[in-house]
Amino acid sequence: MKKALVIGATGLVGSQLLDQLLDDVRFGEVSVFTRRPTGKKHLKLQEHLIDFEKPLEWQHLVKGDVIYLALGTTRAKAGSKQAQYRVDHGFQFQFAAAAARNGVPVLVMVSSAGAKSASPFFYMRMKGKLEEDVAGLPFRRAVFVRPGPLTGPRTETRHGEKAGVAIVRCMNRLGLMRNMRPIHGHSVARAMINATFREETGIMVFEAARVFQLAGEA
Repeated sequence: MKKALVIGATGLVGSQLLDQLLDDVRFGEVSVFTRRPTGKKHLKLQEHLIDFEKPLEWQHLVKGDVIYLALGTTRAKAGSKQAQYRVDHGFQFQFAAAAARNGVPVLVMVSSAGAKSASPFFYMRMKGKLEEDVAGLPFRRAVFVRPGPLTGPRTETRHGEKAGVAIVRCMNRLGLMRNMRPIHGHSVARAMINATFREETGIMVFEAARVFQLAGEA
């Protein structure tokens, strides 16, 4: 059985991912690194409450078979673009780097549709830069899952995200932007777990339409 490492386990995708990992018999241990408790109790679950700003205190614990990156925040919650970048890129990259140094072979990361380091849009540029930086680490397989607009239960209200989902759904009904249709966090989590057991090596990118296929919802 595999040992999974997770950051972002209290977010929309991360919480769904954690539930599925705990229910999956192929995983014998799930280690979560978080700033606050998940509130979950399970024999397979091991929680590490950490300060991401102090990697020397936790980087030696980042050991296992697969690392899942699902950490993220908003500019409004973080307070600025720079603060959001520190969380979405900085914390995730330093966690990935620690895993690579410790010999974790597989990384699976939630990115975003349109991720590109040269994008004129800050969020997509940030995700694209993270992909590029993680791709430079020595994982046997690194998987970047690029979903469209996310749906599902959140602990916080994101008005911009809700508006974006509504717009895309309207376009979908008109037969437009079918490759960018909204996807539930549960499906993204399922796609991430399925990616863990693929045989390919190197860098793998799953664009929005293929995320449904990876989740078994083609």
